[in-house]
Amino acid sequence: MQNITKKFRWLLFVIPSLSGCGTLSQMSSPEGTQELLTHQSLDGDIDSVVRHYMAQKSVPGMTVAVIHHHGSPQFYSWGITDAVHRHPVKSDTLFALGSLSKGVTAEVVACLVNEGQLNWNDNLTTLLPAGTPLSADAQKITLLELVTHSSGLPRQNMDVSMLGKFISYLGSGENFYGELDSDNLLHYLANWQAPRSRVPEYSNTGYALIGYILKHKTGQDIQTLASHYIFEPLKMTSSSFTPEKLKGYSLRALGHAGDQPKFIPRGRLTPDWHFSNNMVAAASLYSNAEDLAAYARYHVSATGNRALDKVFTEVSHTSIQRPDGLQGIAWITDFIDQQKITYQVGYIGGYSSFIGFDKQKGNAVVVLQNAFNWSNYIGIAILMDMAKNASPPPGVKAHIN
Repeated sequence: MQNITKKFRWLLFVIPSLSGCGTLSQMSSPEGTQELLTHQSLDGDIDSVVRHYMAQKSVPGMTVAVIHHHGSPQFYSWGITDAVHRHPVKSDTLFALGSLSKGVTAEVVACLVNEGQLNWNDNLTTLLPAGTPLSADAQKITLLELVTHSSGLPRQNMDVSMLGKFISYLGSGENFYGELDSDNLLHYLANWQAPRSRVPEYSNTGYALIGYILKHKTGQDIQTLASHYIFEPLKMTSSSFTPEKLKGYSLRALGHAGDQPKFIPRGRLTPDWHFSNNMVAAASLYSNAEDLAAYARYHVSATGNRALDKVFTEVSHTSIQRPDGLQGIAWITDFIDQQKITYQVGYIGGYSSFIGFDKQKGNAVVVLQNAFNWSNYIGIAILMDMAKNASPPPGVKAHIN
């Protein structure tokens, strides 16, 4: 078994996490969209770029929200939820967000820290149930390291079982993160050895642990906690880790194959991913462009809620150096052409999502698509363009067809 594991380990390192993220430097722009947008014709440019992208990538539907210089959000929508129901995608259409869930979860943790229920220096010895088998390295992992992806824990468990599930996914599109969702997650920590170099490394394992810790330490699930600390104060009525209960769930955008899964034709429906335990906090959030625009706004403008303003400020200021930028509490910051762009991305099942902001200039962008594609070009292009243009964009109307 050990020899088999070693033989296939190199394959496991290239398994793309469907609720993971990458840096902007890893994301290529689609052919024909290299030019940045200009506000002289922002409406037309967004329309042209997105329609080209959707045609090239076989994306059924997309929606974009733009906030410029602390202004009111502008919404753009294209396409349909799926070929069967053909509901037009709108600014209130629900999408699965994948790892954008981690941003909300991390900020729930920050709220608990500010209330004194948790401490950033708490380690797994105190965060997990007494008697949990932990290696010497695992005992030292702190809460702050978990939320900043700096614990040294890998993206996911890397073993023959995971390889088999991933290969199956390539032809079925089915969820392969069941092990992280279960409490078997804790067994991994008994013999875990930290890597020699502790640079930030994206970790679904770490956030699954956070999901476990939150339930253990508070006795509440992430939906209850997020509703109390984030959704209700910000009036995010269409955001939930238990999306089946949302009013617009039956009209949601359905996921489709894109760059992944490799053996399913591009543009074909893929199954929804469902979690019931630890991975709920890491990847189960659904929302729409309207709620996410409000959420993004409060990362560049005051909420009026003193506790949340403190949390969002802390999230913006806490960072660890990466080779190509900064790793914060869930959020990543890259420096592109001297512009500071902070963002998160999410990939899950048949969806891709992006949320980013430029705090200094008061700009924010949300991009949601119901196809799995490794691309964040549109969101970054809009943020970069707004950073270089002082005048606000013209008023626009949604594109629905």
